[in-house]
Amino acid sequence: MDQTVSPDARPLAEPTPIRDSRRARARRRWKKVPLPIRIVTYVLLALFIIWLVLFLTKGRFLKGPFQSIASRSLQRDVKVGGDFQLYFAPVNIKFLAEDMRIANPAWVGRQPFFYAKLIDTRISLISLIFQDKKRARWLNLRDAEVDLQWSRDGKRNNWTFGDPNAKGKPMEMPVITRASITGTNIRYADPRLQITANIDVDTVRAADTRFSSDIRFHGSGTMRGKGFTLRGELLSPNETVTGGRNQLVARATSGATILDVSGTLPEATQIEGSDLALTVRGPNIRLLFDFLGVAIPDTRAYRIRSALTYQDDEWRFTRMKGVFGTSDIAGTMTIGMPNERLKIDANLVTQTLDIIDAGPFFGYDPQKLATQGATAAVSQPGGPVRVLPDAPLRIDAISQFDADVQYSVKRVRAESFPISNIAVTVDLDRSLLKLSPLTFDMAGGFVSSDIAINARVKPVHTDYDIRLSPTPMGKLLARWGVEESGTTGTIRARVKMSGEGDSIRESLATSDGRIAIILPAGSMWARNIQLSELDIGTFVYKMFQDKLKDPVEINCGLIAFTVRDGIAAADPILIDTKKNVILGRGGFSFKNETLDLAVRADGKKFSLFSAQSPIGVNGSFGAPGINPISPQLVARAGIGLGLGLVASPLGAVLAFVDVGDAKSAACGPVLAGAQATAQRTTKGKPRDDVGRGTTAKSESGKTNGQEKQEQKKKFLGIF
Repeated sequence: MDQTVSPDARPLAEPTPIRDSRRARARRRWKKVPLPIRIVTYVLLALFIIWLVLFLTKGRFLKGPFQSIASRSLQRDVKVGGDFQLYFAPVNIKFLAEDMRIANPAWVGRQPFFYAKLIDTRISLISLIFQDKKRARWLNLRDAEVDLQWSRDGKRNNWTFGDPNAKGKPMEMPVITRASITGTNIRYADPRLQITANIDVDTVRAADTRFSSDIRFHGSGTMRGKGFTLRGELLSPNETVTGGRNQLVARATSGATILDVSGTLPEATQIEGSDLALTVRGPNIRLLFDFLGVAIPDTRAYRIRSALTYQDDEWRFTRMKGVFGTSDIAGTMTIGMPNERLKIDANLVTQTLDIIDAGPFFGYDPQKLATQGATAAVSQPGGPVRVLPDAPLRIDAISQFDADVQYSVKRVRAESFPISNIAVTVDLDRSLLKLSPLTFDMAGGFVSSDIAINARVKPVHTDYDIRLSPTPMGKLLARWGVEESGTTGTIRARVKMSGEGDSIRESLATSDGRIAIILPAGSMWARNIQLSELDIGTFVYKMFQDKLKDPVEINCGLIAFTVRDGIAAADPILIDTKKNVILGRGGFSFKNETLDLAVRADGKKFSLFSAQSPIGVNGSFGAPGINPISPQLVARAGIGLGLGLVASPLGAVLAFVDVGDAKSAACGPVLAGAQATAQRTTKGKPRDDVGRGTTAKSESGKTNGQEKQEQKKKFLGIF
């Protein structure tokens, strides 16, 4: 019997070994693949499966875990009341939430920190993983409310998540390339800086085809008690426009102060790297800086333009140019917060400074100076005439910021005011204000000074050190009748004092120190010397000889005062010339700006009609007076009149005869600025005619009871 089996009758499972062998070969080939590559392949496959699941489901099943994880991470209650989507689309993360709410910390209150009817955004996956600053390619925000607050002590804020007692961090906005925001309100409050703001934001379709949307914002608020309004728009570029940038236009106003900003932003919420133009104008630039809590002097109306950008955590103002009053200003400035403290750095230049605009630097009102002229600086409504400014230093304001400012002035526009090339470095470091160095050219000379105002202590302590290099007397004193022709003498001086008080007037009224004006050898127009001593005979003699402008030689001179508690005493006033010695005694008061001096000139040669009696200098800084008819001169005039009646007209002349017995001065102590007790005659003997550094007007330097009482009334204002 034939056992042959037909091929068609073979079992159906016969091919299985072949398929198995193929699988086996595939497994063997897969095992030969390096393990790292196999691991990467598995990871990519898993990620693809996750991506596919999320994409198909839109990640809606993650709503619960998202709320739980976000609440624990932020330590705030996070809720999503409506639809929720979280998936990759295709690479960036797509996040959508309806009725999303993030609670505030307990110290703020019950209102939410954030609420949005809809938030729809696409977040860059690369920035989320590898970059510190997160980037959103697109944001659609509808009917949102954002509440931003600092605590009253300035230590916490409600946008620093996690520990509710953690120190507040500066706000860092995510970079948003394009956005559409509608029906959104943003509130901001900082009690420490006294700032509140309420801003509404809406988006409309842009009229310009280069832009896809126009985000418009407007609102109002207060800052340090001053109201302001804000309005502007941000144009987001159309995706089809290559290299498009966000265009910003904004205006802020507060009363008559108007600030305009326009330019481009790299991203909708990215200020860093921006290219902006700033224009600000108003009646007084102090009002603008008051918003920052920065103290600067008052100004007249101003208008300033500048390029503006934000870089390395500081605002940079470059190519600044403008005017204040009738003066110009240009330069650069930066404002930042190093060490969490406001800091201003600036380099400013003024080509021409009107003297009226300089007034506020010393505490004078520029508006009054403009309308009243110099009288505005010496008027005191309802009181005595005063010159020293009493505008108080704004101690609270200067404690809020630091500054390093370089300021220079080429020219000063003022009649008979020979000052130019002013340069000052202003250094403010935690309430210690230094103007050092403060220099300027004056009438051919050079003034350098260092002034330190220490507001770290109460009352404020001020140190003054002002130095005048040798300066031509003719130029310096030209406005007081001294002519350059025939005047070759020079003047050098130093003022070194310290005092306490919140204004220039107060600090000088309590000051101690010394003032010294030194006159080295030189010549001066003769008439000035003779008029000082009322030497009628010599003056008439020179006039008849047509030698009125012949110079008189000055050997040396010292006009010095020792200041004690705001009272300056002559210590000494001694000027030695070829033909006479001028002596002065008395003093003046910084407390009420009164003067009480007596100046006398004794001739070295015999002269007729020389009134040797002192000339009184009285009045005040703002209204000085010269009284050549002193009691001694009146007495001598009476004697002369009696002699004229009893004897002859020649007898009247005898009362005015100067016998020429003045003692020449040793110039060493004079030129060293030494005090009265150190002055000597040319024979080396102590001088007994320069006083004792007191306010007494007698040669002995002793004050009698009547004079003491009179000076107390004058200098202290005691009546």
